Amino acid sequence: VQLVESGGGLVQPGGSLRLSCAASGFTFSSAFMRWYRRAPGKERELVASLTNTNTGGSTYYADSVKGRFTISRDNSKNTVCLQMSSLKPEDTAVYYCKASSFGLDYWGQGTQVTVSS
Repeated sequence: VQLVESGGGLVQPGGSLRLSCAASGFTFSSAFMRWYRRAPGKERELVASLTNTNTGGSTYYADSVKGRFTISRDNSKNTVCLQMSSLKPEDTAVYYCKASSFGLDYWGQGTQVTVSS
């Protein structure tokens, strides 16, 4: 099982980034996918989640990112993305992808997002 995040980097406030998480080794289409982040000195925070297609593909967003971030999945490519726009300095964190499938949880290694001028 492998989850590999990409797309992080340095961006100015107000800018955009698109994070991707490529999954392998499990049945991606049935997995519940989530994006978390951990900022320096803070607890890990659930940013967004997306259920599998069979359960309607429902989404959840933390209040802090609602209206600015969009989670999506492409089951044909075993990929989940997090489109981030209107980024703020407080969005600076390491972002992690998590998959939940048949009672098991899998985590990626994380990708750093830094929002700074």
